[in-house]
Amino acid sequence: MEFETKLIHAGQAADRQTGSVNIPIYQTSTYKQDAIGKDRGWEYSRTGNPTRKALEDCIAALESAKYGLAFASGLAAETAVLGGLLKKGDHVVAGDDLYGGTYRLFEKVFRNWGLEISYADSKNPASFKKAMRRNTRLIWAETPTNPLLSITDIRALAEIAKKNKALLAVDNTFATPYFQRPIELGADIIVHSSTKYLGGHSDVIGGLLAIKDKGVFEAVKFYQNAAGAVPGPWDAWLTLRGIKTLSVRMKAHENNAFAVAGFLSGHDAVSKVYYPGLETHPGHALASDQMDGFGGMVSFELKGGRRAAESFFKKLKVFTLAESLGGVESLACYPATMTHAAIPERERLKRGITSGLVRLSAGIENSDDLVQDLDRALKF
Repeated sequence: MEFETKLIHAGQAADRQTGSVNIPIYQTSTYKQDAIGKDRGWEYSRTGNPTRKALEDCIAALESAKYGLAFASGLAAETAVLGGLLKKGDHVVAGDDLYGGTYRLFEKVFRNWGLEISYADSKNPASFKKAMRRNTRLIWAETPTNPLLSITDIRALAEIAKKNKALLAVDNTFATPYFQRPIELGADIIVHSSTKYLGGHSDVIGGLLAIKDKGVFEAVKFYQNAAGAVPGPWDAWLTLRGIKTLSVRMKAHENNAFAVAGFLSGHDAVSKVYYPGLETHPGHALASDQMDGFGGMVSFELKGGRRAAESFFKKLKVFTLAESLGGVESLACYPATMTHAAIPERERLKRGITSGLVRLSAGIENSDDLVQDLDRALKF
């Protein structure tokens, strides 16, 4: 079955009882049991729900994984990986360019639980190799990264993890399985904020995991049930609905991102553009090798710092200043005070998240309207 067909059918067979072509929303908390110890495969919706199971089976198929798990948010999915697989004294090596919420989870929650965390240069596998310790149990990577869109070599990290008997988790939110499938490149766990491109319509919060190994799956599944941060059936259904159009949306997102990145690259008010689809991007060749496309995210550096950024955001009419990304509408984000505010200023600056950095999520509007909106907003 080809990818576009999986989007429509994986985990989503017609309802046996009614023939409904859409998975029903099983809006129930509990299920009738025929006798003591004899249920019909379902007992309580924190443990399992048919609508949620359809979503879990779908993401597993899309990511070439054996198992899928759904959560109430992307951070709930991340928490389940860390809480389900690691213990006090274990060590994690994470890429240095990563979502601010992930950094906050690492530093403000799990470090207090006794987890040890080191950061490596997201662009340099040798930096990850150097950071490995005897107690390293997990490598954590985003690619493309948030917000600087660096490209991490998944095959190289998989090899490092394997040699050190560690697991490799890859946050695939920006690329989606349409453009990149990390398990095919050697990863063990794939993480998604399904709030973003998978849901695709800015109307649902969720997280997903795709897992290769049964033992890893069972440990994280246990944590999912024990901690209980699961999505309701309506959220699962909305995410499935969004996934059906992923292929057509991602093509439009990428087309618009190319238009936006090309325009920004030649603008006098912009000092740098981050988009792996540009041949000038240092990770372009690697992205061309391990991805099937370059995605819909573009970041850029304004020459005038925060003052220029404030003027820019005030003039936007099509792009909306907002958190999040991956919806059909174009969004503009100021990472320093929004998505990456949890990272201390000194550390943000060290990582390249400056006062002039703007992150754009190109929607699926007409590309000419997006370029004209940016052109108008960049006239200082």
